[in-house]
Amino acid sequence: MPAEDLRLAATSPTTATVTDDAASAPDVPARILVLGIGNLLWADEGFGPRALEALAGQYAFPDHVRLLDGGTQGMYLLPFLEEADALLILDAVDFGLPPGKLVVRRDAEVPAFLGAKKMSLHQTGFQEVLATADLLGRLPRRITLIGCQPEELEDYGGGLRASVAARIPEAISAVLSELADWGVQAEPGRSDGAELADPAIRRAAYEDGRPPAETACRLGDDRFFPSAGADDVRG
Repeated sequence: MPAEDLRLAATSPTTATVTDDAASAPDVPARILVLGIGNLLWADEGFGPRALEALAGQYAFPDHVRLLDGGTQGMYLLPFLEEADALLILDAVDFGLPPGKLVVRRDAEVPAFLGAKKMSLHQTGFQEVLATADLLGRLPRRITLIGCQPEELEDYGGGLRASVAARIPEAISAVLSELADWGVQAEPGRSDGAELADPAIRRAAYEDGRPPAETACRLGDDRFFPSAGADDVRG
C-alpha cells in the first residue's frame, strides 16, 4: 500500500467494528491486526505480504480482525499498532535455519528475533515502531511473529523461491491457530476488506510478468548505476 494511502487510512476512522462477543469475552483481544511486512521487490523478502495475500484470498474474518499489507512503511504503521489489542506479524526473518523453515515467536521474544540478524531496513524500521508503541504505552498486549527463513534476498524483481512459497499454506495454518487462541474463528471465503498491494503487483501478476534476466537487471534498478552500463549489471 502506498505511503500516502497508509497515512490516510491511519487518520481516518476505522471501519472495523467489534462484535459483542469479542468485546465481552474475557482475555479476548477486541481489535486484532494481522500484518504482512517485507519488500516484494527482493524475492523472499516478500514472504510476509505474499502470505497475507494468500490468507485474504482463502478466509473471511470477523469485523474486528484487520488484514494489512504493511510493506516497508516503517513508522507509518505506528497508528495501526496503537489501535490494536493483538498483533500478528508475517515476515521473512533470517534465523540461520534451512530455507523455508517457519518459526513462531511471541510477545517479548518478537523484537529480539526481528533484530537478531537484520536483512533489510524494513526490519530496523519495524523494531522502531514496536519500541515507539511501547514507549507510548500503546503496544498491543499480545504479539506473535510467524517468520520464514528466506533462501534468496538479492534477486531484484524476483518472486518467492520454491522453498519459501511452499511454506505459505503452513503459515496460514499457523495464523488460523493463533487467531483461534485469540477467540477468532475464520470462515472459508475471501477477506474483501483486506488492505493488500495493488492488484498489478499481486503474486501471480508480478511473477508471471517478470521479464527475463537478459533484459532486466537482477541487482537493482539499473537507472541508479550511473557508472556502469546496463549491460554490465544484467545477467
